[in-house]
This record gives sequence, structure tokens and C-alpha cells, in this order.
Amino acid sequence: MLTRRDAAAEVKDRPYNNLLRRLDRADFALIEPYLSAAKCAPNDLLYNPGQDVEIVHFPCGPSLVSYVVPNEDGRDVETILIGREGAVGGIVSHGYLPAYTRICVKFGGPFVRLPISRLEAAKATSASLRNIFARYADCMLAQMFQSTACNAVHSIEQRTAKWIVSAMERTEGESVPLTHEQLATLLGVGRSYASRVIQTFKAEGILETRRGAIVVRQRAALQLRACLCNEAVKTHFGEVLRGVYPTEEAGN
Repeated sequence: MLTRRDAAAEVKDRPYNNLLRRLDRADFALIEPYLSAAKCAPNDLLYNPGQDVEIVHFPCGPSLVSYVVPNEDGRDVETILIGREGAVGGIVSHGYLPAYTRICVKFGGPFVRLPISRLEAAKATSASLRNIFARYADCMLAQMFQSTACNAVHSIEQRTAKWIVSAMERTEGESVPLTHEQLATLLGVGRSYASRVIQTFKAEGILETRRGAIVVRQRAALQLRACLCNEAVKTHFGEVLRGVYPTEEAGN
């Protein structure tokens, strides 16, 4: 009989992705033979709009993926970040449908990949596996709703602080590899606006900038400057898929 300690050790031996670690032993066994490890670099493109979605990508550890929507004026706007709490590609649909947004790697690192066909076969076999991915799809949809509201009503300062805090929660560090230009793209504003916000936070001693990175010196102060959108998303994760969001994880 598998003891609690044995079960915990078994989960730790899995890829460092909380969605995969949330699966029970039988469900993980359905997809484990088809998982393949990969390394991705920042700005690697996972999907372009219109491409067939054939692979599910699971970010592991500090890896982060970004959903980016291109606009007619040439600017890109990021909608959501996905880290080790989830996956991208064919989560809501049954796969093989065209991608709507560009999905690219924000912070590079380890990933695990799974063919859509193997995931769908496993879902057809297991109701509990279908339930987990349906719950995750609900959490991802909530994140998109919250992002839409955030972009509409909150200031650039609040959104900047929220984004940096959200990235820190997933990467487990005080340094976020981000340039002013990249931040401007994420927020859908001009570079000068993004630079002004960063300079304000620097003057207050909240953060510092280094070549290609932002280093947070006062995390609590940054959180106070952020809107509450990220907290709302975390609360929903806790209610729908407890233990998966990085700040809730246990035993990883």
C-alpha cells in the first residue's frame, strides 16, 4: 500500500509543474509515457495565430509563457501569464483547432510537452482527468476576464506592480528579466510611459534596474502599489483547483 510519504516522494519525482503534480497516480500514469522534456529560451514562439494546436506545453519551475494579442496599429498586448500552475495549447478546445493568439516564452527554462491526441485519449478514459483540466480551463478563463477588466480600469502603475509581483510569484526570485521595452509591450503603452513608471518606483526605493532585468527591493511596498486583480485570480484558483497556484503549493 502506498504511504503518504511514498505518495509525496512520487509527486516530487514528476516534472515541476503543479497541474501535473495535482493528478492522482492513475491519471498521471495515463499520460506519463508520452511526456517529453524540452528547454525553451525567452521569446521562443509556441504558437502563432492560425496555427494548428497539436501540443500541450507545461511550463516547469520558473518558466513563464505569455499570451499576446497583436493589434491593427502594430502594438502587441499581453493578456495573461502562465507558469508552473498550468499549461498552454488545447486546454479549452479538443486541439487541432487554430490558435487565436500568439503564445511565446517569456522566461526561459524547462518545459514538458504532450501531444494533444494523447491527452484527449486519456481524458476519454478518465473522468477525474477531464475534471482537473476542466477546472484548470475555468481558472484560465477567470484570469482572462480579470485581465480584461484590469486593462480597462487600472492605472499603468497598478498594472506594472501587479505584473512584476505575479512574475515573482512564479519565478521564486527578486529579479525579473524584463526591459523597459518589453514592459511597454506587456502593458500596451509607449516605452516612455513604461520608463516613467519604473523611474517612479526606483525613486521610491521599491526596485532597481539592471541590464535586462528589474530587481525588487521592497516587495511589500510593490504589492501595495498593485491592483487586487492578481489576488482575485489566486482566490479563484484556491476555490476551484486548490494547491496549484505557486503561492499555494505544498511539498514541491
